[in-house]
Amino acid sequence: MTGKETPAPAETVLAVRDLTVGFATETGAVRAVESVGFTLRRGRILGLVGESGCGKSVTAMAVMRLLPTPPAFVESGRILFDDEDLLTFPENRMRTVRGNRIGMIFQEPMTSLNPCFTVGFQIGEVLRFHRGMNRDAARDRTVEVMEGVGIGAAGSRVDQYPHQLSGGLRQRVMIAMALACDPRLLIADEPTTALDVTVQAQILNLLAQLQERLDMSVLLITHDLGVVAESCDHVAVMYAGRIVESAPVEDLFTRPAHPYTYGLMSAIPRLGRRSEYLPTIAGMVPSLDHRPVGQCYFAERCPRAGERCFREIPPLTSRRENHECACWNPHDA
Repeated sequence: MTGKETPAPAETVLAVRDLTVGFATETGAVRAVESVGFTLRRGRILGLVGESGCGKSVTAMAVMRLLPTPPAFVESGRILFDDEDLLTFPENRMRTVRGNRIGMIFQEPMTSLNPCFTVGFQIGEVLRFHRGMNRDAARDRTVEVMEGVGIGAAGSRVDQYPHQLSGGLRQRVMIAMALACDPRLLIADEPTTALDVTVQAQILNLLAQLQERLDMSVLLITHDLGVVAESCDHVAVMYAGRIVESAPVEDLFTRPAHPYTYGLMSAIPRLGRRSEYLPTIAGMVPSLDHRPVGQCYFAERCPRAGERCFREIPPLTSRRENHECACWNPHDA
């Protein structure tokens, strides 16, 4: 055979389809996530970006089946992991997936790690449960994993408690715990929150190195566009519970289509900008229980809104290759 062969498309590890998640409240049910869908392929990093309260973490917790039910409930949708719908798994089977085939790094390690047990015991507990290791084998593997995520003197750190470690080391412990069983999928929910800038860079570099070495898929949840630009292959932008734009990172940053994404890009500080003030997006994100009905959720704040925007919800449609946008009047029209 002559010529260069076309590489086979990467296999799909996670596919979320039309996911709608609600919460029961005293005033009735409200939707936190509406008709969310995305695909994550093997060895890729997908960034899920948006403001606080837009539904990013709810989406991640729904994938892990960690939302408290009640009050939370999945109204519709499918969460396909290796072509199996996680929403159909009984709880005992789901326990064999969490921490094993799917790992998760939570936002704040001090609230995720148990202060009453050493970090080594907590990582080892994952190995004993999922791999059936005895205490000595689990300890050896724990030290190995801690060294693998850049924790120095792991042989002594393994016997320390969370409060004895710095914020950066605690986050590395969380990464070690998430990766202990070599998962196919890692969900990182704001993994650099509350860390100083230098430690943030170290954690992001570590995640990128581990992802490449282990060839795993990563769902990276963040509100930081700088993190997205540095780390991700593809990005989905969320607003008020919906995905409003999805595209390869370079395409999104150079040619944003949705007015919300365009506004976010315009508000990024740049060297040489002459304007005295940064551009801002007027108004506020609508609350869960006061979202407008039958219209684009961004219409009230959008400088490009037209009559149709106030009477129809725009679907997520293709603009160009691998680039989708939910807008009646996109910037690239």
